[in-house]
Amino acid sequence: MSQQHSLIAPAPNPAEAKRSDRRSDWWRNAVIYQVYPRSFADSNGDGMGDLEGVRSRLPYLRDLGVDAVWLSPFYASPQADAGYDVADYRAVDAMFGNLLDADALIREAHELSLRVIVDLVPNHSSDQHEWFKRALREGPGSPLRDRYHFRPGKGESGELPPNDWESIFGGPAWTRVTEPDGTPGEWYLHLFAPEQPDFNWEHPAVGDEFRSILRFWLDMGVDGFRIDVAHGLVKAEGLPDLGSHEQLKLLGNDVMPFFDQDGVHEIYRQWRTILDEYSGERIFVAEAWTPTVERTANYVRPDELHQAFNFQYLSTDWDADELRKVVDRTLEAMRPVGAPATWVLSNHDVTRHATRFANPPGLGTQIRLAGDRALGLRRARAATLLMLALPGSAYVYQGEELGLPDVVDLPDEVRQDPAYFRGAGQDGFRDGCRVPIPWTRTGSSYGFGDGGSWLPQPDGWGELSVEAQTGVPGSTLELYRSALAVRREQPDLGAGDTVEWLRAPEGVLAFRRGEFVCVANTGGEAVTTPAYGRVLLTSGEVTEADGETKVPADTTVWFTTA
Repeated sequence: MSQQHSLIAPAPNPAEAKRSDRRSDWWRNAVIYQVYPRSFADSNGDGMGDLEGVRSRLPYLRDLGVDAVWLSPFYASPQADAGYDVADYRAVDAMFGNLLDADALIREAHELSLRVIVDLVPNHSSDQHEWFKRALREGPGSPLRDRYHFRPGKGESGELPPNDWESIFGGPAWTRVTEPDGTPGEWYLHLFAPEQPDFNWEHPAVGDEFRSILRFWLDMGVDGFRIDVAHGLVKAEGLPDLGSHEQLKLLGNDVMPFFDQDGVHEIYRQWRTILDEYSGERIFVAEAWTPTVERTANYVRPDELHQAFNFQYLSTDWDADELRKVVDRTLEAMRPVGAPATWVLSNHDVTRHATRFANPPGLGTQIRLAGDRALGLRRARAATLLMLALPGSAYVYQGEELGLPDVVDLPDEVRQDPAYFRGAGQDGFRDGCRVPIPWTRTGSSYGFGDGGSWLPQPDGWGELSVEAQTGVPGSTLELYRSALAVRREQPDLGAGDTVEWLRAPEGVLAFRRGEFVCVANTGGEAVTTPAYGRVLLTSGEVTEADGETKVPADTTVWFTTA
């Protein structure tokens, strides 16, 4: 007699499931949800998401079953790079609200047993930061210029940049200023947009300022910080030429003179002493793009940061052999430093994985092709169950629980990614993953707000909305809710640093963690595996008969042997 298992097995209400709110080392197995505030929920109808909008949706996140919320920047900013150009690190930008709104959000999140992690941007400021404005106003010799990287240019009249470094957003990493007397003057370094001058972390005032900023937000009650460009603060002594062009192609392969310099680690050791003064197990999370996962592990040594994003995993194609290699290397690298592995499939800087997996492998993390939407969603669901089964902590980017694809056909005139206008560097199509998410089937901006949305939403967005998927068996939203509930219930899921690999057909990953077994078929054909026990959850329909399980292509199954 055969038995079919539907897409979703019954699971308790995540709101009633055991929470890890005050459990020791909560961050070792946490599922952390990234909110991109401008695209999450709009409370005042101006088309832009805000903190009050986020606060109003916190019960949704509690019921989804996540442990913490990570907020992308909401600080005062001219918004040249969607808030990653900060003018005042102790103020909320008016488009998002004010400090009272931030305080209310943090307090209500805590009442709902959700922790709050905020972005910190220490590599660069806005060119509208008071330090930088004074540096320009006071001219050459200003002490404020020492807090950034101002240099005379090369060439007969200083008309050439000080070195050959290229901006991540394209073009030179240097911009020449016009001095107060109207003459062309010094150049300043910006690894990103010209509106984002890099701080000089050799200057003691920079370190003093950021230690003060940490305390400001810790006193407000935040539970941690995600450190933007954590690998970029320290530059090689003398700012040496790199000696090559198309430098972006070297990123991720070599230690660069402006990235992943060993000096960053002393900064984080100082920061850790501050964090450890506060109760409640506050944490640091590093956005550190490094050549290897072994170098990533340097950031999470016991006296430095708690977690670092696993970009090697995010960049891996949907391929069993490649996935197994990166899982093994990650666990091996993290084990000696005692840090948890982290797993992530999407964020605000890369094409959503439902679209990446809809396309052929090898296209990278920014893709402008819609691909096979059904295939992409099937693989995305399977990849999510695989990710949530691995030892450690996982990150979920807003809207992935709805199966949202990237919006790949935004008109040029609505794009706002600064890299798009630089003509080189990053592809400049990050807007596609930042389109505001749908909450309702109909209405202005599908429930995002009453006044449209800052990026246009596609037709049919409502059918992917929270309203359309809630309570619907087989929907991606209910898959996530069930997966997070099961993850909490199963004692062998979450924290840990090992997996026991099981023999499996080609294209299939199978591993055991105690009484839990995960089988993920990344191949294009159905395969037959042993029935390892009772099916807990599946990303697609499976069939069991005579002690075997038929697992369709691009499907993941969770079993328990208990």
